[in-house]
Amino acid sequence: MKPANKLLTLAMLGACTIAANPANAALLIGTVTAQDGQPVAGAMVTLWNTAKNAKETVYTNEQGQYSLTTGFTGKVVLRTRMSSYKDQNNALDLAADTDLQTDVTLQPLTAPEGISDQLTASAHAAALPFYDTDTKDVFIRECTYCHQQGNSLTRRPRDKQAWSDTDWRMEGYGAYITYGEHARIVDTQLKGFTGKPVVARQDNPYNPELSIAKVYEWHAGNGLSFIHDAIVGFDEKLYGFDEGKDMIYIQDRKTGKLEEYEVPADPDVGVGGDFNGVQLPLGIFTGKVGLHSAAQIPDGRMFMTASLDSSIMSFDPKTKEFKTYQIPRGFLWRNGIYPHTIRADKDGNVWFTTAYSSEVYKLNTTTGEFTRVKLPSQGFATWMSDTFMGVVLKIAGLFPGKNYHLGLSHHKWLNFGDSAFTLAYGIDIDPVTGNVWYSKVLGNRIGMVNKDTLEVTEYDTPYKGPRRLRFGPDGILWIPSFDEGYLMRFDPKTEKFESTKLPLLASDEYEVPYALNVHPKSGDVWIASNNSDRVLRYIPKDKRFIPYPMPQQVIWFRDLEFSEDGNVCMSNSNLPAYAHEDKVPAFFCIEPEPNGAYGHR
Repeated sequence: MKPANKLLTLAMLGACTIAANPANAALLIGTVTAQDGQPVAGAMVTLWNTAKNAKETVYTNEQGQYSLTTGFTGKVVLRTRMSSYKDQNNALDLAADTDLQTDVTLQPLTAPEGISDQLTASAHAAALPFYDTDTKDVFIRECTYCHQQGNSLTRRPRDKQAWSDTDWRMEGYGAYITYGEHARIVDTQLKGFTGKPVVARQDNPYNPELSIAKVYEWHAGNGLSFIHDAIVGFDEKLYGFDEGKDMIYIQDRKTGKLEEYEVPADPDVGVGGDFNGVQLPLGIFTGKVGLHSAAQIPDGRMFMTASLDSSIMSFDPKTKEFKTYQIPRGFLWRNGIYPHTIRADKDGNVWFTTAYSSEVYKLNTTTGEFTRVKLPSQGFATWMSDTFMGVVLKIAGLFPGKNYHLGLSHHKWLNFGDSAFTLAYGIDIDPVTGNVWYSKVLGNRIGMVNKDTLEVTEYDTPYKGPRRLRFGPDGILWIPSFDEGYLMRFDPKTEKFESTKLPLLASDEYEVPYALNVHPKSGDVWIASNNSDRVLRYIPKDKRFIPYPMPQQVIWFRDLEFSEDGNVCMSNSNLPAYAHEDKVPAFFCIEPEPNGAYGHR
């Protein structure tokens, strides 16, 4: 590249923030245009490493210009992606000190099949011909729990029996629908997922904040792994917890090195632990412990919910030692079923929910003592679930993998459906009072446990499906409405809600926000907006959303964490992982501003 041309291009990049080029790093710059020469703003320019197991992505500015500083070297591929255009791949050979300009002209997609395949899952799900509103609501609520609906795997055409078998298997995993709902959902899928191209107009407006952002990805595990949650450790490494294979993955973001550690399990326990009667996903759930969520306390230990084992496990990142804390099961094995989300308080103890026994627990991390808080049942049907779920699982466990728990459960034979459950789910600690707040995703409530008296107070949420909630530094509680696609704000002082509809790519689509987190410095709310392959950033003072399109199809993010160097990190954990475009799980980090400017500590 001629020096004069390079200087000219760098000058044109004034609208982009260009980080100082570190030693031994390559600098890639260029302009992305359409066939008519017009600049393409917001295009995703992605650089794969040589091993094809990591990539870095930047977005073009309003002039279509990009700047990407990278430590990748060797024979690499630069991919440019934008909605309505064909991907363009450019093979490059990078040295550590390369400065390279690569301009790209994108070709429009013209074939209906190609246009349809590029659409997000949300567009395909929107085309489903639901029998009625109730069927659509239960489909969103119960059939989108751990994966997208409408991606290339879940929309694959099947005959009626194959759809019925698939949905029955999903019911075994915890989709609580009645026999009638099962039949109507099967009919909807049969008529809607035909393999024919979908025609949709999606609108994802450009935001200038994209031009200074960068997205990092690192593959971990394999196509049968299920890395449910990830956290940023005190050492700034990423820790991923494989619920299906009883593994911990540790990703060093600086060196790119990935470590793997097997989680110890009782050899006498069957695959699936307490859920061995369930027809678990073949090849994916081969473990017995089922690590799900994690929190790190000041002494460095990580405490993890072992969902399949009704226990809490600790892991010391320094010594790599594990320890198990078994939850007392109580009469009829009704306590501690499926420990779900866990958070640490300021005293270094951990609090967590148990989804299938409707409880909140505190674990004293010094003494190992549990404190149980039974949450209120919401009627006779939920009382039955809270009381007899343990017995149902014990009986079903006598017949491994047969799904007999479905025939035993009153949500089927009494036709209650998912109204038979409340599912204690998300949890967080109020930074002002120290009280513990939780959500009931099927009970449509949030609640508070007084940290001193353990008294419980509950509130109905204005929108359904409160999932993983989080506090901001000011003591305001933010809650995602999974079922209805709203962001709910709750002030514990005034006990008042305010709600904001999440932005959609099209008016007929729906969004399923799984989790969120609130940046402790800016107060921005980051939301996992999963069915449209985006992360949403909400700025409360401006009441404005900034969508960040992700550079991979099939995004299913769960907990979001903040690093000291200004990144927003999470795991991509669609179940199954081979549905991801890259066919494996991955760690993701979004750097909203260069050079750690978004850091919080």
